[in-house]
Amino acid sequence: MAVYAIKTEVTDIAAREFAFDALKSMYGGKRIAAGDTVYLFASENSGGRGLFARGTVVAAAAVPLRPELERQTPRVSVRIRRDANARRPLGRAELKPYADWDDDKPQTELNFKFYRQATDKVVGLSERAAAFLDTCF
Repeated sequence: MAVYAIKTEVTDIAAREFAFDALKSMYGGKRIAAGDTVYLFASENSGGRGLFARGTVVAAAAVPLRPELERQTPRVSVRIRRDANARRPLGRAELKPYADWDDDKPQTELNFKFYRQATDKVVGLSERAAAFLDTCF
């Protein structure tokens, strides 16, 4: 199973299940599938505070590409079941100092994938980044 992270607007961070439609996928995010682990970040652009939960993908489906558009980012729709709540904060403020893109730190990977281009998205994660995120639970 692969590991992913999603940063998007979340209206109810206390929910047991989450459904996200047509999320932009980057850095391998389009390969997300049922059974994969996902770290959920409530987007600061929408009033959220970053990492709040870890879950398991219950269902995932690619959104069909629109033939009238020449260039487009692949999108996916996913349903996720919450498995754990984050015990410490991790968001833009905590990751901002990690901006040396060549330092090979998991925090830098997260900063790069989520905040270099601050749009909401689903991204694939390295094992090192997933291990780091597990320390927040």
